[in-house]
Amino acid sequence: MTLFEKIIARQIPAAIVYEDEETLAFRDIQPQAPVHILVIPKRPIPQLSKATPEDGALLGRLLQTVQLVAKQEGLVDYRVNINNGAGAGQTVFHLHLHLLGGRPFSWPPG
Repeated sequence: MTLFEKIIARQIPAAIVYEDEETLAFRDIQPQAPVHILVIPKRPIPQLSKATPEDGALLGRLLQTVQLVAKQEGLVDYRVNINNGAGAGQTVFHLHLHLLGGRPFSWPPG
């Protein structure tokens, strides 16, 4: 069971900011911006490259959740990031979107 599955099951506490039947959003414990929220599907998908065509609606729902949470947090400008695989910085193998905001960002990200 991943860390995020334990958060979904309420076995580990998290600062949850949004929840519906399919998604959960909570504050990152090591924020990289004034607002850093992780948006995850409740149904585990290890990483984006493991998503199937059947996951299409859920992937869209994750982006809708990001949009809703960004508005809830008062963000107009924000960044959404998905790390796919250890080489890209993924440390928890449960698909998650990073919603980052509250400061300017540069490009390329690093």
